[in-house]
Amino acid sequence: MTKVLAIAATVFLGASYPMHAAANTVSFNFNGSGVSGNVVVTYGAATDAKYPEAFEVTGIGGSFSDSNNGLNLVNAPILGLVPINHATPEPANLLAPNDFSRFFVANGTDHGFLSYDNLFWPGGSPQTASDYPFHGGFLDIYGLLFDIGDGKVVNLWSDGGFDGNGPGPLTYGVAVATADTALDYVFMGVDAALPEPSSYALVLAGLGLLGYSARRRKQS
Repeated sequence: MTKVLAIAATVFLGASYPMHAAANTVSFNFNGSGVSGNVVVTYGAATDAKYPEAFEVTGIGGSFSDSNNGLNLVNAPILGLVPINHATPEPANLLAPNDFSRFFVANGTDHGFLSYDNLFWPGGSPQTASDYPFHGGFLDIYGLLFDIGDGKVVNLWSDGGFDGNGPGPLTYGVAVATADTALDYVFMGVDAALPEPSSYALVLAGLGLLGYSARRRKQS
């Protein structure tokens, strides 16, 4: 039993500092149509005011690559999130999250902006636009907006599942832009791997196994 407790203490010391941050960290990668990336996001207890199942992302890291349109971006570091600005959605869009935001782009986009909300949906996103039924990704159709330097931002979102009106085979999209112009736009064709379990969850699972082992040893 003493040996089991020592192992448990070692697990906590090695993996739980800071425990709160570790409990809310997920990583994933995406790839397709000339773009790819490895992303680590962190989030706390705060959720979108309209959707309590959507957690507000508080930090981001990783790298991004884009070989389209002569960009030649190779493992560009992800420097941080573009802050949300609580823009007003179209009047007919009654399903947009409270954190719906816009990044205005002077040239090259259909509407003159990229929409984003920096929300993470562990259970899969519901429909979040009145005129767009597809949903289900761990990002919604607005997605994350992050900075890669030199005035460039990257928008990564989920197009949802194209199987009827709900979850199905999921696909993601990527846009790259500056405030002056759109540099790349990949709608669909980007695959994103499911987020890895948080280290806190792994610690809890490991401690559960240790506890089970201790009970077995005691009973035997």
